[in-house]
Amino acid sequence: MEYEKKHEIDQRVYSAEDIQVMLGVKRSAAYNFLTKVYKDGKPFLVHKIGTMYRVPKESFDAWLCGNEK
Repeated sequence: MEYEKKHEIDQRVYSAEDIQVMLGVKRSAAYNFLTKVYKDGKPFLVHKIGTMYRVPKESFDAWLCGNEK
């Protein structure tokens, strides 16, 4: 499924691919970053489901805008 097509629905979580695109980094950098955030539990929430990472949109957006709680 193409990236654009699967993101037509209103999302509550971001995938690793979403984070990669938003931050403008390589795939490996996005996964390394999410692995670290998942282990540290900060600066935003990361959930791991099997081998997939899911990031709550509200948590990531707050961090990205400098409004983390």
